[in-house]
Amino acid sequence: MASEELYAIADFCLIPMGLGEPSVAEYIAECSRVLEKSGLKYKMHGYGTNLEGSWTEVSKAIHDCHAAVHAKGAPRIATDVRIGTRVDKNIEPGTGNDSKLQRVQDILAKDAKP
Repeated sequence: MASEELYAIADFCLIPMGLGEPSVAEYIAECSRVLEKSGLKYKMHGYGTNLEGSWTEVSKAIHDCHAAVHAKGAPRIATDVRIGTRVDKNIEPGTGNDSKLQRVQDILAKDAKP
C-alpha cells in the first residue's frame, strides 16, 4: 500500500537569541522572505506563524527559516512548533487554517443572533 503524505497545518514561533537587542523584527522579516519563496500558504501573527502544506514542505520551510536567520547573524534560535494533521477529512490545500477559524466564527455568529 502506497502511503500518501500527510497534509500539515502548523503554528510555529521562531525566536532568534543571543543578539543583544530588544527587537528581532529584521530576523523575522528574513523568515517571511523564506516562506514567501516556499510557495506555501502562511500567515504571520504577533507571536508566530501559521503555515500549511505537506509535512515535508512545512518541515523544510521551518528548517529554511532557521538557516536564513542564522545566515543573517543569529547565533542561536529556539522554535516552538505545533503541527496538526487529519485523515478523517479531506482538507483542500491552503484552506486548513481558514476553515478552522471560520468554524469558530460561525459558532460565535449564532451567539450574536437574538
